Amino acid sequence: QVQLVESGGGLVQPGGSLRLSCAASGSGFSFAVNTMGWYRQAPGKQRELVATITGITSGGSTNYADSVKGRFTISRDNAKKSVYLQMNSLKLEDTAVYYCNAERGGSSWWGQGTQVTVSS
Repeated sequence: QVQLVESGGGLVQPGGSLRLSCAASGSGFSFAVNTMGWYRQAPGKQRELVATITGITSGGSTNYADSVKGRFTISRDNAKKSVYLQMNSLKLEDTAVYYCNAERGGSSWWGQGTQVTVSS
């Protein structure tokens, strides 16, 4: 059983920064080889990709949604089985529940989500 636990969400003013963390655990879960990602879902909208980072066998390549390029940075610490999302220059439209995701070989796991609210 894989567990993903997000933290770091909160209320921030436009232009501010937040850092989200996702800690993975589970018997037999090989964190380092999984592609990890952050997704978000705003009220009334579909869940969308924010950023992904591949596993160690794929070189840790990153991919970002156009809307966050240059503002958000995804990173991972395989020793800590954690993935992070540094969010800078936050905008009102970044308000959403942010979900951590792990994928490998057709299997996918999700965290419970953490709320990010950007408001003045």
